[in-house]
Amino acid sequence: MKSVVLITGASSGIGAALAKVFAAHANDHGHDLALVARRADRLEALADEIAATGRPRPTVFTADLERRDAASAIAAELSSRGLEPAIVVNNAGFGLIGAATALSRDEQLAMIDVNVRALTELSLMFVDSLARHRGGILNVASLAAFLPGPGMAVYYASKAYVLSFSEALHRELADRGVRVTALCPGPVPTEFQARAGMGRVPAARVLELPAERVAQIGYDAFMAGQRVVIAGIGNRIVVSLMRLVPNALILRLADQRPRSVRGS
Repeated sequence: MKSVVLITGASSGIGAALAKVFAAHANDHGHDLALVARRADRLEALADEIAATGRPRPTVFTADLERRDAASAIAAELSSRGLEPAIVVNNAGFGLIGAATALSRDEQLAMIDVNVRALTELSLMFVDSLARHRGGILNVASLAAFLPGPGMAVYYASKAYVLSFSEALHRELADRGVRVTALCPGPVPTEFQARAGMGRVPAARVLELPAERVAQIGYDAFMAGQRVVIAGIGNRIVVSLMRLVPNALILRLADQRPRSVRGS
């Protein structure tokens, strides 16, 4: 079996940037890429772009992580091509803005399927091959993991899960030589905002980082074996300050932020 870096949600944003970073550093980690997302045309274009740099063309295939059988389908597709993951990058995810009681319950449960269930399944499914290759797992969480999230309650809770789960796995899998890193970006200008139904908040722009920078920070932290990395000094300062402020006050402040609310 040939070893690969499996990256979900690779068709745009941070996922596409991570694919380019892992491709650029293939000589360091020693693996080709397998890219997964829902949009085949975007994946093919990204694979062509990477191949044009002289790197091996990534294997690409589509999967919808909202489906309960998505992880099994990914595993079967990899096996049919003689591939096994040495590194799993769980980047796929989405958010919705609005009161939890006003948003579609089905859409919020689909968010849990992608952000939590699929990430958990893909993190656990390939542990034996990750250990064989002394590889690991890079899970994309968020600055939201450190905050309560009125107005995006399920999304914030899902990212808190990703952070907690990744930190625990970091400890549990260390003896098997498997690295686990949680990458926590702050605001990143991507398609995420449009899908969430939110506009860009002017006050948050001072904390924004481009997807390419976030991807490089995540890659470097993973290769160094870090447990958690918060992308950007401004975001690290925000998290440090939040630890000094009571949650009751943070909740009130969060509930006052400007919104472009869908479904409420």
